[in-house]
Amino acid sequence: MSITSRVEYIGNLRTKCIHIQSNSEVVTDAPKDNNGKGERFSPTDLVATSLASCMITVMGIKANNASISFKLVSAEVTKVMASNPRRICEIMVSFSIGDNWNKKERMIMEKTARTCPVAKSLSSEVLQKIDFSYTLDNKD
Repeated sequence: MSITSRVEYIGNLRTKCIHIQSNSEVVTDAPKDNNGKGERFSPTDLVATSLASCMITVMGIKANNASISFKLVSAEVTKVMASNPRRICEIMVSFSIGDNWNKKERMIMEKTARTCPVAKSLSSEVLQKIDFSYTLDNKD
């Protein structure tokens, strides 16, 4: 097994996360409500955002394999924190789909999203509220 990433503390409650294969970087910051400046993604922001990113990625793979149009897909993510202990208790992902998917394609793509690796890796204690909004009303 090879190393995925390296994380370095860079001071002021920030970390630099380096993806080994690509050398790309993400800098995190502690959130304002937890002694930080909130100027970057916090580690828990990345967890919540990773859920949507993973969902869109696997949907794209499924779309490619099934010849389903996949061009106009985006998501907004809301993370809800709990205390005692401090943790993510809920992640809401609201998808906006502009592609003209029929009923069968919608079912396939929604199931694919809900069963992505990040969704399956999160604790069952983290409530995942996933919503799909379609801008085109294809009822086929």
